[in-house]
Amino acid sequence: MLAQERHERIVQMIRTEGPIEVGALAARLGVSQATVRRDLIQLDLDRRLTRVYGGAMSVDNDEPFSEVAAVRVSEKDAIAQRSLELIKDGETILLDIGTTAHRLAGALHGRSLTVITSSLAVYEELADDAEIQLILLGGVVRRTYRSLVGFLTEDALRQVHADRLFLGTSGLRPDGSVMDTTVAEVSIKRAMIAAADQVVLLADATKFPGTGSARVCGPDALDIVVTNHGVDAVTRAVLDEADVEVIEA
Repeated sequence: MLAQERHERIVQMIRTEGPIEVGALAARLGVSQATVRRDLIQLDLDRRLTRVYGGAMSVDNDEPFSEVAAVRVSEKDAIAQRSLELIKDGETILLDIGTTAHRLAGALHGRSLTVITSSLAVYEELADDAEIQLILLGGVVRRTYRSLVGFLTEDALRQVHADRLFLGTSGLRPDGSVMDTTVAEVSIKRAMIAAADQVVLLADATKFPGTGSARVCGPDALDIVVTNHGVDAVTRAVLDEADVEVIEA
């Protein structure tokens, strides 16, 4: 296999599957780990991927967390406050990396809860709150969105259980599919869904239909959607058909 062909296959695998270890790439390509490491060095120099310890991950092309966090703050706060009513003292909750989940974290101060998260922003928000037992999942740091991703994050999620998950999304398709703009986050979100008894999607009305090229799950994986007024009628009908409770803040 020519180097150029290997490079294209490596980039495609990482875009599709998220972070991959050197050993796994070598096995699938039928070449040595030394060859893969040289390929990753070149692809990193070409800015086609990002080398990390033991492997590689896709280059972040999405908006930085700080920019997304500054948009539609009042709508996010309304959704966060409505979501707060679902949480009971003593529960264990999972918080996704979205900016609305971050606003919810800010409303949790003083509550007797266990919070599990892969969001560095949520960690920073709750780190000094003695009432909250805070569990930060491990993984590769995705700096632009202040999150942790990769197989270490997925492995950690297999070891925990939550009463409910507050999940973020870049958009809901008219068929009820939950989408994300970053492939590396998809497997993390799926692992979070598997670790929780109840899945609560946080999505303001602009997320209907929203954006995203990677499918996280269908409406059947959701229990509740917390949003605000102006939800797309077609998508709302699909959610109703799937017995998903829609709460408008």
